[in-house]
Order: sequence, then structure tokens, then C-alpha cells
Amino acid sequence: MGFVLRAFSNGADGVFIAGCRMNECNYTTQGNYYALSMALLCKKIMEHLGINAERLRAEFMSSAEGIRFAQVVSDFSKKIGELGPLGEAEGLDREEVKSRLSQAIKLVPYIKIAEKEKLGLRLGSIEEYENLYSSDEISKLFSEAPSYYIDPAKCQACMICARRCPAEAIEGGKSKIHVIDQEKCIKCGTCYEVCPSRFAAVKRLIGEPVPPPIPEDQRTIVRKARK
Repeated sequence: MGFVLRAFSNGADGVFIAGCRMNECNYTTQGNYYALSMALLCKKIMEHLGINAERLRAEFMSSAEGIRFAQVVSDFSKKIGELGPLGEAEGLDREEVKSRLSQAIKLVPYIKIAEKEKLGLRLGSIEEYENLYSSDEISKLFSEAPSYYIDPAKCQACMICARRCPAEAIEGGKSKIHVIDQEKCIKCGTCYEVCPSRFAAVKRLIGEPVPPPIPEDQRTIVRKARK
């Protein structure tokens, strides 16, 4: 999903995904099922962002279907030509499109976690996947996306969350209260999960603003010397 959204953000007017036929994958992971589910989820996200979902197409066929592949790609290219540049048909300024995509890209790790169960399903046919995700469900994902905040009164600068953060979004060091860079945070919740329960310094916020970070000159923790 992240690759698709980044492709649009980088200027692509359309994205085509091709895979082998369902249940005919050479790999035991059967990744084409996951790819189909992810593509349909991505289409719903595009609709939520105000982007025409027809700009993304996923097709599954065997390597022996060269004629069909050529026809499908030709049809898709023609469709993208009719739609025109990304944003133009949608009535959106290019910078607005990039801004919306940027916010969605940041939510991809969170969305994958929230939709993990559905993404892992193996349904019998492509038709069964069509109604797997609803527009209301996608709207809820965006409106209820969590933010994470480190309570300066509880942070013990143990550095566990900083070391485990996959986005390197946590600033801090030994004896220095940690701060989450909200621009880098991908809302994966790793910091919340690994923060020791005896500290409970990381807060999960939904539907409320994140408090401003503590000033740099107030972040040093003065520890009492042991007697």
C-alpha cells in the first residue's frame, strides 16, 4: 500500500499491479491474495482522499496469457489517458493531492495493524473481496487514528522506546526526557507497547490534540544519588 501511495505522491497518474492467478502462486505464502486485499483497501483509501480509484488496477493472470496481459495494460493506459493528470479530474490542486497522500502514507503501518485480520483472509473468489472494506470503515480508520505522547512527568529516559521505534521518531538520550516527533511518527504503537508498565509514560491519544513537547532546557532528569 505504501508503495502505491508513494507512486502517486511522486507524480504517477496510474498504478498497475499484476500477479499470478489466485491459488496458482508458486510461493507457499500465496501473496496474490494479500496483494488483492491490499489493492482493494488502497482503492477505498484513495476514494476517501478524493482520488479516483480507477487510477489503481490489479489483475491476476498466468505467464502464458501474453495477449490478455497486453490488452489489459492497453485498456488501463487508455483509461489513465482519459482521466488525465492526477488531481485534474478530481478537481484538486497538485499540492493538495500530495498533502493528502502524505498524511495517508504516515498512517499505513497503523492501517495494516488495524486491518490485519481482513488482510490475512483467503476468500474463494475475487468477487468475495469486493465488499471487504466499507467507506465508513475507512473514514473511521482516519478519524480514530491514534497519536502517541510521552508524559514528561513519568518518562525515566530508559531509552527502550527510542531504540525500538522503527521510524526513529523519538528524541532523547540517557537522563533526558524523551519526546516524540509527531511529523516522523507513523502511529505504529511500538513505543506504547514497549514502555515498561512500571513507568506507563507513553500515552495513546484519540480525538484529542497532542500536548506541545517539553522545552529542551527542561528535559534533563536529575537523579538522586544513592546513599
